[in-house]
Amino acid sequence: MIPFACAPAFLPPFSLAPHADTILVVEDESFVCELAAEALLDEGYRVLTAADADEAEAILSSEHVDLLFTDIDLARNTNGLALAHRARRSLPRLPVVYTSGGREGLSAAEAVNESVFMPKPYRAAQLVAVTNDLLRHRG
Repeated sequence: MIPFACAPAFLPPFSLAPHADTILVVEDESFVCELAAEALLDEGYRVLTAADADEAEAILSSEHVDLLFTDIDLARNTNGLALAHRARRSLPRLPVVYTSGGREGLSAAEAVNESVFMPKPYRAAQLVAVTNDLLRHRG
């Protein structure tokens, strides 16, 4: 297993392909974050991680990100719903995938347009398939 920090410590982004799309994984549970990041790394994506919305917003303001994958309920009383709405103000076409273990889905009023919800627990293959599909069909 590749060591991958999903906590506040910053690691440089890692990519298997020189021009890979960049995925920002926002997850406060370290083990879950590591599993998601490894699945995306194995697929050849460049992966950045954040443990809360504040860290994610700092990354979004300083890095090019092609897709946001975020848990809804995050550490330090931040949440992925508000994060995605703020991200879309700056990046209106940013694909967003939400996840949560405490919900079955999201209403249209809660989520940003054209986003995807994936309930926990999810399989790594599901995350990769959804990511590939969204990035392949972005306009």
